[in-house]
Amino acid sequence: MELKWLLCVTLLALGILAIQAHDTDEDNDADDVVDIEDDLDDGIEDVEESKSETSSAPPAPKVTYRPPVPTGEVYFAESFDKGTLDGWVLSRAKKDDTDDEIAKYDGKWEVQDMKETKLPGDKGLVMVTRAKHHAISSKLSKPFVFDTKPLIIQYEVNFQNGIECGGAYVKLLSKTPELNLDQFHDKTPYTIMFGPDKCGEDYKLHFIFRHKNPKTGKYEEKHAKRPDADLKTYFTDKKTHLYTLVLNPDNSFEILVDQTVVNSGNLLNDMSPPVNPPREIEDPNDQKPEDWDERPKIPDPDAVKPDDWDEDAPAKIADENAVKPEGWLDDEPEYVADPDAEKPEDWDEDMDGEWEAPQIANPKCETAPGCGTWQRPMIDNPNYKGKWKPPMIDNVNYQGIWKPRKIPNPDFFEDLEPFKMTPFSAVGLELWSMTSDIFFDNFIICTERAVADDWASDGWGLKKAADGAAEPGVVGQMMAAAEERPWLWVVYILTVALPVFLVVLFCCSGKKQPSAAEYKKTDAPQPDVVDDEKEEEKDKGEKEEEEEEEDANEEKLGSDADLGSASQEEEEEEEEEDRKPASEEEETVNRSPRNRKPRKD
Repeated sequence: MELKWLLCVTLLALGILAIQAHDTDEDNDADDVVDIEDDLDDGIEDVEESKSETSSAPPAPKVTYRPPVPTGEVYFAESFDKGTLDGWVLSRAKKDDTDDEIAKYDGKWEVQDMKETKLPGDKGLVMVTRAKHHAISSKLSKPFVFDTKPLIIQYEVNFQNGIECGGAYVKLLSKTPELNLDQFHDKTPYTIMFGPDKCGEDYKLHFIFRHKNPKTGKYEEKHAKRPDADLKTYFTDKKTHLYTLVLNPDNSFEILVDQTVVNSGNLLNDMSPPVNPPREIEDPNDQKPEDWDERPKIPDPDAVKPDDWDEDAPAKIADENAVKPEGWLDDEPEYVADPDAEKPEDWDEDMDGEWEAPQIANPKCETAPGCGTWQRPMIDNPNYKGKWKPPMIDNVNYQGIWKPRKIPNPDFFEDLEPFKMTPFSAVGLELWSMTSDIFFDNFIICTERAVADDWASDGWGLKKAADGAAEPGVVGQMMAAAEERPWLWVVYILTVALPVFLVVLFCCSGKKQPSAAEYKKTDAPQPDVVDDEKEEEKDKGEKEEEEEEEDANEEKLGSDADLGSASQEEEEEEEEEDRKPASEEEETVNRSPRNRKPRKD
């Protein structure tokens, strides 16, 4: 047991030493920088020569980037691989109802490579600045009309610096005569808004469409229900994520992130507020009658307060059985003036009044059970009943909770095809963010799922493959994590090395059983042999008892049949007695150890 504890302490000490060694290395880094740089120049040639002689690990598979090409009909496709903003229009509008200093859409957009790209040559649209209004848009090859084909919009987002507060959603701008991309702003009519948005700890994935009321002609925003999936990772891991919205002519929709469905539903049932208003509404002119009784219970009018009910009895009374503790200091106050306090030099009695030393706890009370006037503690009054109230009974006049009557909704309509939305002719980004360098890439708007999947495979799929090829293995990740957090070495030792040593220790420290050779040397009975001998003796004893019973029965029968031959038996018995001494002597000799036959194993 001591060896086990010693092993545990040793392993823990090794972990602590590893941490201290790591800290020592960090402290010495600054002193060794110059020496290391000098040695590096001298050792570069030797290292390069040794590389050719030693076997190196196989290189990670290289992923080559090729700009994606649509494999079918599309309404819009943009990969930004030309390196320019050709086809895109920067807004020069001003935001209404905002100070002139921040009202302008003067945020900068550029086409750049991703900061930590694993795929050279893959460019994207970057929102460069922060804390500014940004707006940029581009025309579709032709307006999208909602008829019998689905709508699929898909694009990539990478929050390269994380995200504090801001969005990365797109707007599909409605086709109207007034549409001017040069004046694109927050109130420009749109048909659909889709994409991620975050502020504080509120992580959202918007899907909003503007529905036109067929009776009034006014538009109202309809918001999809919040997804059940946890979206936080998509905002914090600084990886490129693929956002896809699929709208079908049967009013169903799907929202996917990285080709995995995170939200789905139906435009008729899963939007807020609902597309169609209720058939009936409450009459705003209906009023509750004055005699309407909504009380399910009422005080019993026939109840009478008991004569012995004392409403004036206090809830607490002094404990008459309490006794003042010995040593209680009645003449000492709980607080006294601080004898070490001094009046401040700038104290003005005319302005501040008479100066008094601050109060402190009486030091004499620290060792005593208490100071000041002793009072009996208060306890619950057993006779306290409180104010009497009549018991509650069912109200025979109860009419239920009043509600206004229902009337037909004058604004009711029924739109069974909300999929047929307002056509749109442009796509735009109108954003405000407190974080810079948000990366957008590979926009596509089409009607075929296969086309969108192929586009995703040639764009986002390559990014994912490149990131996977560049990531270290499990062991490499564990080592890198331990370099940043040295205390992980202790965890590795306790979770890997300790169980192995304990298994070996328990397997090898068991009580050693004597071998068969040792039994033969000492002539001691083996455990299994002793058990067999006990069983044989038990069987032998039972057999002897059965034989004695049979002999007794035979003797009883023989005595009845051989009464006439008693004299002959007596003579035979005398002869047997004469022979008995000789047989006993022989038996004694046979039982001697010298004459015992060896036992066969």
